[in-house]
Amino acid sequence: MTLNIAGLTPGIEAASSLDAELSKLDLAGRLKLVASLGGRAVFTTSLGIEDQVITAAIGTHCPEIEVVTLETGMLFKETLDLIGETEARYGLEIQRFHPDDADVEAYIRQYGKHGFYESVEARHACCGVRKLKPLARALSGAFFWITGLRRGQSGNRASIPFAEFDAERGLIKINPLADWDIDQIRAHVKADAIPYNPMHDRGYPSIGCEPCTRAIRPGEPERAGRWWWENDEKRECGLHVPEASALPAATAGA
Repeated sequence: MTLNIAGLTPGIEAASSLDAELSKLDLAGRLKLVASLGGRAVFTTSLGIEDQVITAAIGTHCPEIEVVTLETGMLFKETLDLIGETEARYGLEIQRFHPDDADVEAYIRQYGKHGFYESVEARHACCGVRKLKPLARALSGAFFWITGLRRGQSGNRASIPFAEFDAERGLIKINPLADWDIDQIRAHVKADAIPYNPMHDRGYPSIGCEPCTRAIRPGEPERAGRWWWENDEKRECGLHVPEASALPAATAGA
């Protein structure tokens, strides 16, 4: 591996070189390589089943990688319970990043507590307050952002690489499970007895905030239960797409 983080600025060239190297390795090898490069690495977990696989690998092989979660104030009890269980199992700390109280109060004044059901604009505003702003704090000063994104999760994610340059945040995003399918994930969790959210066994393959998540129907894509009332097949919260692209056209410049 010729990539050296010392004196290197995150960019397309660095991400491309790292992507090629990561493609040759297994999960543990991918995480070890990122950890060995010296830049601050932060893994953001939603406590979903794929994220639990990464957390287990970090706890076992790379405790120097920071693990954080966005505690939005609207998570399922099962998700919150899993945080403590996971910390105890792997002897690590999952740092919680919360939305700012003043931001939440301002949102409620403008849209109402559940205004996100009324428009895409209001939903993106809620995600901005509860997820995007806490994420910015969590990633401040990071060189690498590790995620649980997989190509099989949705059409919008079908071609994600192992490493990519996030120009908006000025860092390299690492997707170490990009080539894993859900059957591999489940088999790995079973083989290693990795703790996972019991809601996955009740038809929730993708679990976010409680008001915005439902179980999926037979034949639906994994993420069909997220923001199900919206028609856009590529709907996202904005964490993994450029912020302007995540907003409706009328508010993209706001």
